[in-house]
Amino acid sequence: MCDALSRNTPKLTDGAEILLANCLAHGRRQFVEVAANFPEPCRYVLETLGEVYKYDAEARFRNLSPIERLAFHQQHSAPLLKLYDWLEAQFALKQVEPNSGLGKAITYLLRHWKGLTTFLRQVDAPLDNNVCERALKRAVLHRKNALFYRTLHGAEAGDLFMSLIHTCELAGANPFDYLTELQRHARELAGNPSAWMPWNYRETLARLATPTAA
Repeated sequence: MCDALSRNTPKLTDGAEILLANCLAHGRRQFVEVAANFPEPCRYVLETLGEVYKYDAEARFRNLSPIERLAFHQQHSAPLLKLYDWLEAQFALKQVEPNSGLGKAITYLLRHWKGLTTFLRQVDAPLDNNVCERALKRAVLHRKNALFYRTLHGAEAGDLFMSLIHTCELAGANPFDYLTELQRHARELAGNPSAWMPWNYRETLARLATPTAA
């Protein structure tokens, strides 16, 4: 799963097969960026893709298995993605100038349609790559900030805190609160580090706050 940049596709080795899924959010974004100039056609595309995302959210809400999710998308999302015919017709009927912003957005979808719709054919293929991209943005931002570290030790401290902050966010913990509690309970932390992870430290705090029966 990746966006459609050619450098993101690994080279084939002997006996290997690549099953490519492209990020639908990237395709959608092309239309968001030109919606002010082409409101009606962009609205149609965005609303159609919005329905696909709605069905994916429903599949998660219903806790469907990967096979059930695939069948669910094939039943509900596949008819919506006759959108492909509409996209082709915009060029065939000369409704859109290919070099315009809208034309380039349509070309992107048409060119990468197979990868963008892998979720209709492959069990457990995601719609987009947003989870990974959000994680990567943290590292990219940190790399930018690292230009201003004066020492190697400062850079190492920055690496540590980047990892800590992102792990806390994934665990649903407030990074500042978490670090504060580690400082307050340094002795307990040293004695049992595994009980003070971002995903379980609140349970540990609750146990410490519960009076022990005499």
